[in-house]
Amino acid sequence: MIIGIVICAIGLLPLFLALSISKVYNETKLSVGMIICMILITIWQLDIGVLYFKDVLSEDIVLFLFKLFHGGSTFILPTVLYMAYWIINNQPSVTEKTNWLTKMSYALFTKKALIGFTIWSMVVYFISWTNLGITGLGVANERFTSNHYFPEYGTLLWVYFLHMAAIVFFLLVVCVLSLRIRNSHFKNFLMGFSFNALVLIVLGALNFIPLTGLLTSSIGVIIFSVGSIHIFVKFNVDLKIHSYELMEKQKKLDYTGQLTGSLIHEVKNTNAIIKSFSRLLNNSGDLTERDKQTLEMIGRSSEHLDQLTDNYSAYMKSSALAFKTEDLVEIISESIEFSAGMLQENKVELQFINTYSPLNVYLNRTNLEQVFINLIKNSVEAMPEDKPEKKITISTEIDDKNIIIHFIDTGKGIPKDNWVSVFDPFISLGNKKRGMGLGLPFVKKMMIEHLGDINIVESSPHGTHFKLEIPQEGMLNGGNYQKPIEYRLDNA
Repeated sequence: MIIGIVICAIGLLPLFLALSISKVYNETKLSVGMIICMILITIWQLDIGVLYFKDVLSEDIVLFLFKLFHGGSTFILPTVLYMAYWIINNQPSVTEKTNWLTKMSYALFTKKALIGFTIWSMVVYFISWTNLGITGLGVANERFTSNHYFPEYGTLLWVYFLHMAAIVFFLLVVCVLSLRIRNSHFKNFLMGFSFNALVLIVLGALNFIPLTGLLTSSIGVIIFSVGSIHIFVKFNVDLKIHSYELMEKQKKLDYTGQLTGSLIHEVKNTNAIIKSFSRLLNNSGDLTERDKQTLEMIGRSSEHLDQLTDNYSAYMKSSALAFKTEDLVEIISESIEFSAGMLQENKVELQFINTYSPLNVYLNRTNLEQVFINLIKNSVEAMPEDKPEKKITISTEIDDKNIIIHFIDTGKGIPKDNWVSVFDPFISLGNKKRGMGLGLPFVKKMMIEHLGDINIVESSPHGTHFKLEIPQEGMLNGGNYQKPIEYRLDNA
Protein backbone atom coordinates (compact mmCIF):
# COMPACT_ATOMS: atom_id res chain seq x y z
CA MET A 1 0.00 0.00 0.00
CA ILE A 2 2.91 2.34 0.72
CA ILE A 3 4.11 1.98 -2.86
CA GLY A 4 0.57 2.77 -4.07
CA ILE A 5 0.51 5.93 -1.97
CA VAL A 6 3.89 6.98 -3.38
CA ILE A 7 2.69 6.40 -6.98
CA CYS A 8 -0.50 8.39 -6.35
CA ALA A 9 1.53 11.16 -4.72
CA ILE A 10 3.79 11.33 -7.78
CA GLY A 11 0.64 11.40 -9.90
CA LEU A 12 -0.53 14.51 -8.06
CA LEU A 13 2.55 16.41 -9.28
CA PRO A 14 1.09 17.08 -12.77
CA LEU A 15 -2.23 18.11 -11.16
CA PHE A 16 -0.45 20.58 -8.88
CA LEU A 17 1.45 22.00 -11.85
CA ALA A 18 -1.79 22.21 -13.86
CA LEU A 19 -3.43 24.28 -11.12
CA SER A 20 -0.39 26.56 -11.07
CA ILE A 21 -0.61 27.00 -14.84
CA SER A 22 -4.31 27.85 -14.66
CA LYS A 23 -3.59 30.72 -12.27
CA VAL A 24 -0.56 32.16 -14.05
CA TYR A 25 -0.98 31.32 -17.74
CA ASN A 26 -4.62 31.32 -18.77
CA GLU A 27 -4.52 33.57 -21.85
CA THR A 28 -4.57 31.00 -24.68
CA LYS A 29 -6.15 27.74 -25.75
CA LEU A 30 -2.68 26.22 -25.53
CA SER A 31 -2.81 26.72 -21.76
CA VAL A 32 -6.13 24.86 -21.67
CA GLY A 33 -4.62 21.96 -23.61
CA MET A 34 -1.61 21.85 -21.28
CA ILE A 35 -3.84 21.80 -18.19
CA ILE A 36 -6.03 18.99 -19.59
CA CYS A 37 -2.92 17.01 -20.49
CA MET A 38 -1.54 17.32 -16.95
CA ILE A 39 -4.86 16.25 -15.42
CA LEU A 40 -4.95 13.17 -17.67
CA ILE A 41 -1.42 12.25 -16.58
CA THR A 42 -2.55 12.44 -12.95
CA ILE A 43 -5.53 10.19 -13.69
CA TRP A 44 -3.17 7.77 -15.46
CA GLN A 45 -0.98 7.55 -12.36
CA LEU A 46 -3.99 7.02 -10.10
CA ASP A 47 -4.97 4.21 -12.47
CA ILE A 48 -1.66 2.49 -11.66
CA GLY A 49 -1.60 3.44 -7.99
CA VAL A 50 -4.91 1.73 -7.13
CA LEU A 51 -3.41 -1.63 -8.15
CA TYR A 52 -1.22 -1.44 -5.02
CA PHE A 53 -4.18 -1.13 -2.64
CA LYS A 54 -4.75 -4.90 -2.60
CA ASP A 55 -4.73 -5.07 1.21
CA VAL A 56 -7.11 -2.12 1.62
CA LEU A 57 -9.71 -2.28 -1.14
CA SER A 58 -11.68 -5.21 -2.49
CA GLU A 59 -10.89 -6.61 -5.92
CA ASP A 60 -14.19 -5.34 -7.36
CA ILE A 61 -13.55 -1.78 -6.20
CA VAL A 62 -9.97 -1.81 -7.49
CA LEU A 63 -11.15 -3.18 -10.86
CA PHE A 64 -13.84 -0.49 -11.08
CA LEU A 65 -11.35 2.31 -10.25
CA PHE A 66 -8.80 0.88 -12.67
CA LYS A 67 -11.32 0.91 -15.52
CA LEU A 68 -12.54 4.37 -14.52
CA PHE A 69 -9.04 5.88 -14.42
CA HIS A 70 -8.06 4.07 -17.63
CA GLY A 71 -9.39 7.12 -19.46
CA GLY A 72 -6.28 9.02 -18.39
CA SER A 73 -4.01 7.20 -20.83
CA THR A 74 -6.77 6.72 -23.40
CA PHE A 75 -7.61 10.39 -23.94
CA ILE A 76 -3.98 11.53 -24.18
CA LEU A 77 -4.19 11.11 -27.97
CA PRO A 78 -6.88 13.74 -28.72
CA THR A 79 -5.27 16.11 -26.18
CA VAL A 80 -1.85 15.91 -27.83
CA LEU A 81 -3.53 16.26 -31.22
CA TYR A 82 -5.45 19.32 -29.98
CA MET A 83 -2.29 21.08 -28.80
CA ALA A 84 -0.41 20.34 -32.02
CA TYR A 85 -3.49 21.36 -34.05
CA TRP A 86 -3.75 24.68 -32.22
CA ILE A 87 -0.07 25.56 -32.72
CA ILE A 88 0.24 24.40 -36.35
CA ASN A 89 -3.01 26.02 -37.47
CA ASN A 90 -2.35 29.28 -35.63
CA GLN A 91 0.79 30.14 -37.52
CA PRO A 92 0.33 33.19 -39.76
CA SER A 93 0.87 31.00 -42.80
CA VAL A 94 1.67 27.47 -43.90
CA THR A 95 4.76 26.88 -46.00
CA GLU A 96 4.89 24.91 -49.21
CA LYS A 97 4.50 21.15 -48.80
CA THR A 98 7.32 19.56 -50.71
CA ASN A 99 6.40 15.86 -50.62
CA TRP A 100 3.50 13.47 -50.06
CA LEU A 101 4.60 12.69 -46.48
CA THR A 102 4.42 16.34 -45.45
CA LYS A 103 1.04 16.75 -47.16
CA MET A 104 -0.33 13.70 -45.34
CA SER A 105 1.08 14.94 -42.02
CA TYR A 106 -0.69 18.30 -42.34
CA ALA A 107 -3.92 16.50 -43.26
CA LEU A 108 -3.87 14.77 -39.86
CA PHE A 109 -3.97 18.08 -37.98
CA THR A 110 -7.42 19.32 -38.95
CA LYS A 111 -10.61 19.91 -37.00
CA LYS A 112 -12.23 16.83 -38.59
CA ALA A 113 -9.26 14.68 -37.61
CA LEU A 114 -9.43 16.04 -34.05
CA ILE A 115 -13.12 15.15 -33.77
CA GLY A 116 -12.49 11.73 -35.35
CA PHE A 117 -9.71 10.77 -32.94
CA THR A 118 -11.76 11.98 -29.98
CA ILE A 119 -14.56 9.62 -31.00
CA TRP A 120 -12.02 6.83 -31.53
CA SER A 121 -10.63 7.40 -28.01
CA MET A 122 -14.15 7.15 -26.59
CA VAL A 123 -14.60 3.80 -28.36
CA VAL A 124 -11.31 2.51 -26.95
CA TYR A 125 -12.33 3.67 -23.47
CA PHE A 126 -15.72 1.95 -23.80
CA ILE A 127 -14.02 -1.32 -24.82
CA SER A 128 -11.94 -1.22 -21.62
CA TRP A 129 -15.18 -1.46 -19.61
CA THR A 130 -16.09 -4.76 -21.30
CA ASN A 131 -14.54 -8.22 -20.98
CA LEU A 132 -13.13 -7.73 -24.45
CA GLY A 133 -10.86 -5.03 -23.03
CA ILE A 134 -10.16 -5.82 -19.35
CA THR A 135 -11.41 -9.15 -18.02
CA GLY A 136 -10.26 -8.87 -14.42
CA LEU A 137 -7.29 -8.63 -12.06
CA GLY A 138 -4.52 -11.06 -11.27
CA VAL A 139 -1.93 -10.95 -8.50
CA ALA A 140 1.75 -10.39 -9.21
CA ASN A 141 4.44 -11.29 -6.68
CA GLU A 142 7.59 -9.24 -7.22
CA ARG A 143 10.67 -9.05 -5.01
CA PHE A 144 10.90 -5.26 -4.95
CA THR A 145 7.27 -4.18 -5.23
CA SER A 146 5.47 -6.82 -3.07
CA ASN A 147 2.07 -8.24 -4.01
CA HIS A 148 -0.11 -6.10 -6.19
CA TYR A 149 -2.89 -6.49 -8.69
CA PHE A 150 -2.06 -6.80 -12.34
CA PRO A 151 -4.74 -6.30 -15.01
CA GLU A 152 -5.80 -9.20 -17.20
CA TYR A 153 -6.78 -8.16 -20.71
CA GLY A 154 -9.32 -9.54 -23.16
CA THR A 155 -9.17 -10.39 -26.85
CA LEU A 156 -9.32 -6.75 -27.94
CA LEU A 157 -6.11 -5.77 -26.12
CA TRP A 158 -4.64 -5.10 -29.56
CA VAL A 159 -7.05 -2.15 -29.93
CA TYR A 160 -5.46 -0.42 -26.95
CA PHE A 161 -1.98 -1.22 -28.26
CA LEU A 162 -3.00 0.25 -31.62
CA HIS A 163 -4.28 3.33 -29.81
CA MET A 164 -0.99 3.83 -27.95
CA ALA A 165 0.97 3.19 -31.15
CA ALA A 166 -1.10 5.95 -32.79
CA ILE A 167 -0.05 8.33 -30.01
CA VAL A 168 3.63 7.52 -30.63
CA PHE A 169 3.09 7.98 -34.38
CA PHE A 170 1.45 11.37 -33.91
CA LEU A 171 4.20 12.54 -31.58
CA LEU A 172 6.81 11.60 -34.19
CA VAL A 173 4.80 13.47 -36.85
CA VAL A 174 4.61 16.50 -34.57
CA CYS A 175 8.39 16.43 -34.16
CA VAL A 176 8.80 16.44 -37.95
CA LEU A 177 6.24 19.20 -38.55
CA SER A 178 7.66 21.37 -35.78
CA LEU A 179 10.84 21.71 -37.87
CA ARG A 180 8.76 23.51 -40.52
CA ILE A 181 7.41 26.13 -38.10
CA ARG A 182 9.20 29.45 -38.67
CA ASN A 183 8.43 30.92 -35.26
CA SER A 184 11.21 29.73 -32.93
CA HIS A 185 9.09 30.03 -29.76
CA PHE A 186 6.37 27.69 -31.04
CA LYS A 187 8.92 25.38 -32.67
CA ASN A 188 10.94 24.88 -29.46
CA PHE A 189 7.82 24.31 -27.37
CA LEU A 190 6.32 21.77 -29.76
CA MET A 191 9.56 19.82 -30.14
CA GLY A 192 10.22 19.78 -26.39
CA PHE A 193 6.67 18.76 -25.52
CA SER A 194 6.67 15.98 -28.14
CA PHE A 195 9.98 14.58 -26.89
CA ASN A 196 8.84 14.58 -23.24
CA ALA A 197 5.56 12.90 -24.18
CA LEU A 198 7.43 10.21 -26.14
CA VAL A 199 9.58 9.45 -23.10
CA LEU A 200 6.44 9.20 -20.97
CA ILE A 201 4.65 6.86 -23.41
CA VAL A 202 7.68 4.57 -23.83
CA LEU A 203 8.22 4.25 -20.06
CA GLY A 204 4.48 3.79 -19.54
CA ALA A 205 4.42 0.95 -22.08
CA LEU A 206 6.88 -0.96 -19.87
CA ASN A 207 4.08 -1.27 -17.30
CA PHE A 208 2.71 -4.14 -19.36
CA ILE A 209 5.77 -6.17 -18.29
CA PRO A 210 5.14 -7.60 -14.79
CA LEU A 211 8.86 -7.54 -13.92
CA THR A 212 8.85 -3.74 -13.89
CA GLY A 213 6.31 -3.65 -11.11
CA LEU A 214 4.25 -0.85 -12.73
CA LEU A 215 6.78 1.75 -11.56
CA THR A 216 8.35 2.88 -14.83
CA SER A 217 5.48 5.21 -15.68
CA SER A 218 6.10 7.11 -12.42
CA ILE A 219 9.60 7.90 -13.62
CA GLY A 220 8.11 9.02 -16.94
CA VAL A 221 5.57 11.24 -15.15
CA ILE A 222 8.32 13.05 -13.25
CA ILE A 223 10.38 13.60 -16.41
CA PHE A 224 7.33 14.69 -18.43
CA SER A 225 5.91 17.02 -15.78
CA VAL A 226 9.15 18.84 -14.94
CA GLY A 227 10.33 19.00 -18.56
CA SER A 228 6.98 20.12 -20.01
CA ILE A 229 6.39 22.80 -17.39
CA HIS A 230 9.90 24.10 -17.97
CA ILE A 231 9.42 24.51 -21.74
CA PHE A 232 5.87 25.85 -21.26
CA VAL A 233 7.00 28.56 -18.83
CA LYS A 234 9.97 29.42 -21.06
CA PHE A 235 7.63 29.59 -24.05
CA ASN A 236 5.30 32.04 -22.30
CA VAL A 237 8.14 34.13 -20.87
CA ASP A 238 9.75 34.45 -24.31
CA LEU A 239 6.45 35.52 -25.85
CA LYS A 240 5.80 38.04 -23.09
CA ILE A 241 9.31 39.50 -23.43
CA HIS A 242 8.85 39.94 -27.16
CA SER A 243 5.38 41.41 -26.67
CA TYR A 244 6.80 43.80 -24.08
CA GLU A 245 9.45 44.92 -26.57
CA LEU A 246 6.74 45.60 -29.14
CA MET A 247 4.66 47.50 -26.57
CA GLU A 248 7.66 49.63 -25.60
CA LYS A 249 8.25 50.37 -29.25
CA GLN A 250 4.62 51.46 -29.59
CA LYS A 251 4.84 53.61 -26.44
CA LYS A 252 7.88 55.41 -27.82
CA LEU A 253 6.02 55.94 -31.08
CA ASP A 254 2.98 57.33 -29.25
CA TYR A 255 5.18 59.62 -27.16
CA THR A 256 6.96 60.90 -30.27
CA GLY A 257 3.60 61.58 -31.90
CA GLN A 258 2.33 63.48 -28.87
CA LEU A 259 5.54 65.51 -28.68
CA THR A 260 5.38 66.33 -32.38
CA GLY A 261 1.72 67.31 -32.04
CA SER A 262 2.60 69.70 -29.20
CA LEU A 263 5.41 71.26 -31.24
CA ILE A 264 3.09 71.73 -34.23
CA HIS A 265 0.54 73.41 -31.96
CA GLU A 266 3.14 75.84 -30.60
CA VAL A 267 4.49 76.60 -34.08
CA LYS A 268 0.97 77.41 -35.30
CA ASN A 269 0.38 79.70 -32.31
CA THR A 270 3.66 81.54 -32.88
CA ASN A 271 2.95 81.79 -36.59
CA ALA A 272 -0.49 83.30 -35.84
CA ILE A 273 1.25 86.04 -33.82
CA ILE A 274 3.65 86.74 -36.72
CA LYS A 275 0.74 86.98 -39.17
CA SER A 276 -1.17 89.37 -36.83
CA PHE A 277 1.74 91.77 -36.46
CA SER A 278 2.41 91.60 -40.21
CA ARG A 279 -1.15 92.67 -40.92
CA LEU A 280 -0.84 95.54 -38.41
CA LEU A 281 2.35 96.77 -40.06
CA ASN A 282 0.80 96.43 -43.52
CA ASN A 283 -2.14 98.64 -42.47
CA SER A 284 0.13 101.49 -41.39
CA GLY A 285 0.55 104.20 -44.04
CA ASP A 286 4.22 105.08 -43.61
CA LEU A 287 5.83 102.01 -45.25
CA THR A 288 8.29 102.24 -48.07
CA GLU A 289 8.02 100.07 -51.16
CA ARG A 290 10.86 97.92 -49.87
CA ASP A 291 9.10 97.51 -46.50
CA LYS A 292 5.96 96.37 -48.29
CA GLN A 293 7.92 93.79 -50.29
CA THR A 294 9.52 92.55 -47.09
CA LEU A 295 6.12 92.23 -45.39
CA GLU A 296 4.76 90.42 -48.43
CA MET A 297 7.64 87.93 -48.23
CA ILE A 298 6.99 87.45 -44.51
CA GLY A 299 3.28 86.81 -45.24
CA ARG A 300 4.03 84.29 -47.98
CA SER A 301 6.52 82.49 -45.72
CA SER A 302 3.95 82.45 -42.93
CA GLU A 303 1.31 80.95 -45.24
CA HIS A 304 3.78 78.30 -46.38
CA LEU A 305 4.54 77.46 -42.75
CA ASP A 306 0.81 77.08 -42.13
CA GLN A 307 0.50 74.66 -45.03
CA LEU A 308 3.45 72.63 -43.77
CA THR A 309 2.04 72.35 -40.25
CA ASP A 310 -1.42 71.44 -41.60
CA ASN A 311 0.06 68.72 -43.80
CA TYR A 312 2.16 67.38 -40.95
CA SER A 313 -0.87 67.40 -38.63
CA ALA A 314 -2.83 65.32 -41.15
CA TYR A 315 0.16 63.02 -41.45
CA MET A 316 0.35 62.52 -37.68
CA LYS A 317 -3.43 62.02 -37.26
CA SER A 318 -3.25 58.90 -39.42
CA SER A 319 -2.07 57.04 -36.28
CA ALA A 320 -5.67 56.52 -35.12
CA LEU A 321 -6.04 53.16 -36.85
CA ALA A 322 -8.51 50.29 -36.49
CA PHE A 323 -6.80 46.89 -36.75
CA LYS A 324 -8.19 43.44 -37.55
CA THR A 325 -6.90 40.20 -39.03
CA GLU A 326 -6.65 40.38 -42.83
CA ASP A 327 -4.93 38.42 -45.59
CA LEU A 328 -1.78 40.30 -46.58
CA VAL A 329 -1.81 38.56 -49.97
CA GLU A 330 -5.20 40.14 -50.76
CA ILE A 331 -3.94 43.54 -49.58
CA ILE A 332 -0.95 43.46 -51.94
CA SER A 333 -3.05 42.11 -54.84
CA GLU A 334 -5.65 44.87 -54.46
CA SER A 335 -2.90 47.51 -54.27
CA ILE A 336 -1.54 46.19 -57.57
CA GLU A 337 -5.02 46.39 -59.13
CA PHE A 338 -5.45 49.98 -57.92
CA SER A 339 -2.11 50.86 -59.52
CA ALA A 340 -2.81 49.05 -62.82
CA GLY A 341 -3.60 52.24 -64.76
CA MET A 342 -0.41 53.97 -63.65
CA LEU A 343 1.65 50.87 -64.48
CA GLN A 344 0.13 50.57 -67.95
CA GLU A 345 0.56 54.27 -68.69
CA ASN A 346 4.26 54.12 -67.83
CA LYS A 347 4.79 50.66 -69.40
CA VAL A 348 6.03 49.10 -66.16
CA GLU A 349 5.86 45.34 -65.58
CA LEU A 350 4.92 44.19 -62.07
CA GLN A 351 5.44 40.66 -60.72
CA PHE A 352 4.06 39.44 -57.38
CA ILE A 353 5.53 36.11 -56.21
CA ASN A 354 4.00 34.45 -53.14
CA THR A 355 4.23 30.91 -51.67
CA TYR A 356 1.97 31.49 -48.66
CA SER A 357 -1.80 31.52 -48.74
CA PRO A 358 -3.37 32.98 -46.75
CA LEU A 359 -0.85 35.24 -45.03
CA ASN A 360 -2.93 36.52 -42.13
CA VAL A 361 -1.75 39.63 -40.28
CA TYR A 362 -3.30 41.96 -37.71
CA LEU A 363 -3.43 45.18 -39.74
CA ASN A 364 -5.30 48.24 -40.96
CA ARG A 365 -6.40 47.36 -44.48
CA THR A 366 -6.79 50.86 -45.93
CA ASN A 367 -3.47 52.21 -44.72
CA LEU A 368 -1.47 49.09 -45.58
CA GLU A 369 -2.95 49.13 -49.09
CA GLN A 370 -1.80 52.73 -49.35
CA VAL A 371 1.68 51.62 -48.28
CA PHE A 372 2.04 49.42 -51.36
CA ILE A 373 0.33 51.94 -53.63
CA ASN A 374 2.83 54.59 -52.48
CA LEU A 375 5.75 52.21 -53.03
CA ILE A 376 4.54 51.33 -56.54
CA LYS A 377 3.96 55.01 -57.37
CA ASN A 378 7.36 55.97 -55.99
CA SER A 379 9.10 53.24 -58.01
CA VAL A 380 7.28 54.13 -61.24
CA GLU A 381 8.27 57.78 -60.86
CA ALA A 382 11.88 56.73 -60.22
CA MET A 383 12.15 54.95 -63.58
CA PRO A 384 13.50 57.08 -66.48
CA GLU A 385 11.40 56.93 -69.64
CA ASP A 386 14.32 55.58 -71.65
CA LYS A 387 15.00 52.74 -69.17
CA PRO A 388 15.27 49.48 -71.21
CA GLU A 389 13.71 47.37 -68.43
CA LYS A 390 10.94 48.79 -66.27
CA LYS A 391 9.98 46.18 -63.70
CA ILE A 392 8.77 45.90 -60.09
CA THR A 393 9.01 42.60 -58.21
CA ILE A 394 7.17 41.95 -54.93
CA SER A 395 7.84 38.70 -53.03
CA THR A 396 6.98 37.32 -49.58
CA GLU A 397 9.02 35.45 -46.98
CA ILE A 398 8.67 34.30 -43.36
CA ASP A 399 11.67 34.17 -41.02
CA ASP A 400 12.04 33.37 -37.34
CA LYS A 401 9.86 36.24 -36.08
CA ASN A 402 8.69 38.34 -38.99
CA ILE A 403 6.68 38.31 -42.18
CA ILE A 404 8.91 39.90 -44.82
CA ILE A 405 7.94 41.57 -48.09
CA HIS A 406 10.68 42.27 -50.61
CA PHE A 407 9.93 45.18 -52.94
CA ILE A 408 12.45 45.54 -55.79
CA ASP A 409 12.34 47.98 -58.72
CA THR A 410 14.59 48.83 -61.65
CA GLY A 411 14.57 52.59 -61.09
CA LYS A 412 17.60 54.84 -61.10
CA GLY A 413 18.30 54.16 -57.43
CA ILE A 414 18.78 56.18 -54.27
CA PRO A 415 22.21 57.51 -53.19
CA LYS A 416 23.46 55.64 -50.11
CA ASP A 417 23.72 58.88 -48.12
CA ASN A 418 19.93 59.26 -48.51
CA TRP A 419 18.89 55.71 -47.50
CA VAL A 420 17.73 56.98 -44.09
CA SER A 421 16.69 60.57 -44.84
CA VAL A 422 14.43 59.49 -47.72
CA PHE A 423 11.93 58.37 -45.05
CA ASP A 424 11.85 61.82 -43.42
CA PRO A 425 8.83 64.05 -44.20
CA PHE A 426 9.17 66.76 -46.87
CA ILE A 427 12.48 65.33 -48.13
CA SER A 428 12.57 64.95 -51.91
CA LEU A 429 15.41 63.50 -53.98
CA GLY A 430 14.68 65.81 -56.86
CA ASN A 431 13.55 63.09 -59.26
CA LYS A 432 9.89 64.11 -59.14
CA LYS A 433 8.20 67.06 -60.77
CA ARG A 434 5.60 67.37 -58.01
CA GLY A 435 4.82 66.11 -54.55
CA MET A 436 5.59 67.16 -50.98
CA GLY A 437 7.87 64.25 -50.03
CA LEU A 438 5.32 62.46 -47.84
CA GLY A 439 5.08 59.16 -49.77
CA LEU A 440 7.94 57.16 -48.25
CA PRO A 441 7.58 58.87 -44.82
CA PHE A 442 3.95 57.71 -44.78
CA VAL A 443 5.09 54.17 -45.66
CA LYS A 444 7.67 54.26 -42.84
CA LYS A 445 5.13 55.56 -40.35
CA MET A 446 2.53 52.96 -41.28
CA MET A 447 5.02 50.11 -40.98
CA ILE A 448 6.01 51.33 -37.51
CA GLU A 449 2.30 51.65 -36.59
CA HIS A 450 2.05 47.93 -37.48
CA LEU A 451 5.04 47.34 -35.14
CA GLY A 452 7.17 46.59 -38.18
CA ASP A 453 9.64 48.54 -40.29
CA ILE A 454 10.86 49.28 -43.80
CA ASN A 455 14.46 49.78 -44.86
CA ILE A 456 16.52 49.92 -48.02
CA VAL A 457 18.59 46.77 -48.48
CA GLU A 458 20.38 47.78 -51.67
CA SER A 459 20.15 50.59 -54.20
CA SER A 460 22.15 51.37 -57.32
CA PRO A 461 21.59 52.82 -60.79
CA HIS A 462 20.07 49.43 -61.61
CA GLY A 463 17.29 49.73 -59.01
CA THR A 464 16.29 49.70 -55.33
CA HIS A 465 15.45 46.87 -52.93
CA PHE A 466 13.08 47.74 -50.06
CA LYS A 467 12.54 45.25 -47.22
CA LEU A 468 9.27 45.47 -45.24
CA GLU A 469 8.86 43.53 -41.98
CA ILE A 470 5.77 42.83 -39.85
CA PRO A 471 6.10 40.76 -36.64
CA GLN A 472 4.25 37.47 -36.24
CA GLU A 473 3.53 37.69 -32.48
CA GLY A 474 -0.01 38.73 -31.63
CA MET A 475 -1.02 38.33 -35.26
CA LEU A 476 -1.49 34.58 -35.55
CA ASN A 477 -4.68 33.34 -37.14
CA GLY A 478 -3.50 30.55 -39.46
CA GLY A 479 -4.84 29.19 -42.71
CA ASN A 480 -4.76 26.35 -45.18
CA TYR A 481 -2.05 25.99 -47.75
CA GLN A 482 -2.73 26.62 -51.40
CA LYS A 483 -0.51 26.31 -54.46
CA PRO A 484 2.12 29.07 -54.79
CA ILE A 485 0.68 32.00 -56.72
CA GLU A 486 2.45 34.36 -59.08
CA TYR A 487 0.69 37.61 -59.94
CA ARG A 488 2.11 39.27 -63.05
CA LEU A 489 1.06 42.56 -64.57
CA ASP A 490 2.96 42.96 -67.83
CA ASN A 491 2.57 46.31 -69.49
CA ALA A 492 5.68 46.34 -71.62
